Formats: sequence, C-alpha cells, structure tokens
Amino acid sequence: MTSPDTTTEPAALFERRGHVGVVTLNRPKAMNAVNAALSIAAGAALEQAQQDPEVRVVVITGAGRGFCAGADLKELAKGNRIDDREHPEWGFGGIVQHWIGKPTIAAVNGYAMGGGTEIMLSCDLAVIDETASLGLPEVKRGLFAAAGGVIRLQRQIPLKIALETILTGEPMSAARAYELGLVNRVAPQGTALDAALELAELVAANAPLSVQQSKRVVHETWSAGSDWGPETWAINRDAVKVVFTSRDAREGPTAFAEKRDPVWEGR
Repeated sequence: MTSPDTTTEPAALFERRGHVGVVTLNRPKAMNAVNAALSIAAGAALEQAQQDPEVRVVVITGAGRGFCAGADLKELAKGNRIDDREHPEWGFGGIVQHWIGKPTIAAVNGYAMGGGTEIMLSCDLAVIDETASLGLPEVKRGLFAAAGGVIRLQRQIPLKIALETILTGEPMSAARAYELGLVNRVAPQGTALDAALELAELVAANAPLSVQQSKRVVHETWSAGSDWGPETWAINRDAVKVVFTSRDAREGPTAFAEKRDPVWEGR
C-alpha cells in the first residue's frame, strides 16, 4: 500500500543537464508508486526528451529514497485507472512500452520491486544503488509481472535464473543483479544518479546519429535469428545509409586528423 499525495507538484519532472535529459518520478511520499498522474507526466517527459534536439541520452530516476514501488495499490483497490488514457500504447508508467530513439539509463536509487523493476528492464542501461534490490513479487499477490517483467527478464539474464526470480517472487540484491549482467554499475549508497549521469555523459559525447542507429539495430535484430540472415543485414543497411551519409560521419575523421574534439551536429 502507498500513502496519498499531499503535494501539487507534477508527478514526474523533466530537466536537461547539457545533453542529458533527466526524468524524475516525483511521488516520493508514495515511493513513486505509479498512478494515472505519474503515467501521464512521465510519458510526457520522455516524449519531451525525444523531441528535444539537444538531448542525446535520457536518465530515469526517482525522487526521495525510492526508485519506484510499482503500481499504486490504493488506486487499484478503489477501481481507479493508473495509466495514461490518452496514450495507452506507452504502457505502465508511460514508460515500459514507450520507445524513444535515444538511449535510456535507469538510475535505481532505492526500492524498485515489481513495476519499478519493470521500468528498469525497459531501459537500455542501468545503474543501481548498492543498497537497492530488484524483484518481481507479483505472484505473491495473485498477479504476474505483466508490465514487461516476464517478457524482458528472461531476455536479459539466464532463463532458469529468470524463472526462479519470476516464480518465487523473491528479491534480488544489487550485487547479484550486477553479477548476472542485469545492471551495468553498482553505485555507493546515495550516488546512483551521479553514477548514471557519468555514464550518460560517456554516451552523450559520441555522435548522436551513430548512437541512435546503433540502439535501433541492436533492438531490431535482437530476435531476428541468424546473424547471416538477409533480414538482419537489411536492418543494418538502413542504419548505414543514415549514419555514413551524415555530416557527423565526415566530422569524426576530420576531427581525428586535425587532432581536436569533434563537434557533433546530429545530422
């Protein structure tokens, strides 16, 4: 159960820090549990990041001491919807089915069970606080991880470990998540956002089109079968046309030859 909001602040916030967009789930008194307001605000923030030409990477984090406690059970108990009625295609929290072309990084700063884990799974990269834990406890409540948990976890860690996590509903420590490759970095307590921003800066320093097309090809060929298949290479050829004919493709070698940092235009 979660506590009701007593604030008029937006349920999710967006800010740009250089070339990094930061989306903050902003219901700290409710451990950022997802209600309709959060779904609407977070989905809009992601879309704002996608449309902003200055944003190259997006970090998703939570306000307060939790990342996301999952669905707001009090809202569900009242029979209230917790999705964005205008954009049901964006999925849980306005995030888990909301594709954007720019890389996303989860900064898991605290509690992230259930839907919080599912939001993390939907991100391209993840940094987790050493004291945080992940898990899909839905089976303990007569439910199942329907916001992408049962789909994505088995794609990101070994099948039997994924099944154990899903079927037992038991939590997974930050150290175990890192050991399994489920997260990229474990941050000292209280520094998950800082560590995620450092990782984001490394990505943002690269050519935007190269990064975005690399992300697209990885995701679109993930289940394409053999890496010798024509469908896989057709996806790759589409990305080659975009990247190798860009101004940035000329700027990179030129900057290297002139021994200076490249100035990316994203075109």
